[in-house]
Amino acid sequence: MGVVGEFNNNLKELEKITNTSIYSRGNSILVKSTSKKNEMVKNAIVFLYDQFINNNTIEMKDIISSVNKFMIEEKTDKIEYIIKTPKKSVIPRSEKQKKYVRALKNSDVIISTGPAGTGKTYLAVAIALTMLLDKKIERIILSRPAVEAGERLGFLPGDMREKVDPYLRPLYDALYDLLDFEKIQKRIEIGDIEIAPLAFMRGRTLKNSFAILDEAQNATDTQIKMFLTRIGENSKIVINGDPSQIDLPNKSLSGLKKSKAILGHLSEISIIDFNHTDVVRHPLVSKIVKAYSDQNPKK
Repeated sequence: MGVVGEFNNNLKELEKITNTSIYSRGNSILVKSTSKKNEMVKNAIVFLYDQFINNNTIEMKDIISSVNKFMIEEKTDKIEYIIKTPKKSVIPRSEKQKKYVRALKNSDVIISTGPAGTGKTYLAVAIALTMLLDKKIERIILSRPAVEAGERLGFLPGDMREKVDPYLRPLYDALYDLLDFEKIQKRIEIGDIEIAPLAFMRGRTLKNSFAILDEAQNATDTQIKMFLTRIGENSKIVINGDPSQIDLPNKSLSGLKKSKAILGHLSEISIIDFNHTDVVRHPLVSKIVKAYSDQNPKK
């Protein structure tokens, strides 16, 4: 039942996505369609079987990924890109995500842009966590501009942790999905995982660290330069953002696009641009992102 799902729900979703007819009888699965689609569904089912063996579960995003044109090719290099965390194995879902994982492993600085759901934050957190657990780094630093109208943290109730937490929830969610809650909390308490608003990064030097700046479209050019120049010995810096979701009062102040233009020629820096085809959430998300992009092509 693991692959087909309860009441064959996984196969029904696979049918819907591939526009085929799939029948399950005992341990046999029969596909009725064109030879090309039959092969596609066969490879998708093999992918789902591997996913179930690795993680003992199959999620909607796995079914979507199983028919991704990049994932139905021969799996000659799949092992290279698997990210093994304590709770699950994370597998890139597209060629662009593979390129991103390669950059996260090999580059000192990575700047990635693209819509929500493309794995920018999740994959970066997964790589950072594996490096921390393997003792390749000493600390993960998660940062994000606390922006509606500048970093006005003083107007929010509570201590610093309570002020910043709402802005960093996506980063927490990724951590908790990859490592047990209690272990994450312990790492935070002893300082192995540090949560810091972008404004508080000024003046620091990050050594033996993996620093992630999320929602960087809401950081100014000066702030991004400040964050990048914190890099120290044996450290990585990842800057992620979606240029279509700028919350700054003056959108022209966003420094994300400018940083790509200024730094793109440096060999130590990898630039990854995702688009709607890399979205691995509900398939409707990809269509929504594309529709807005088509409506506002210059944004």
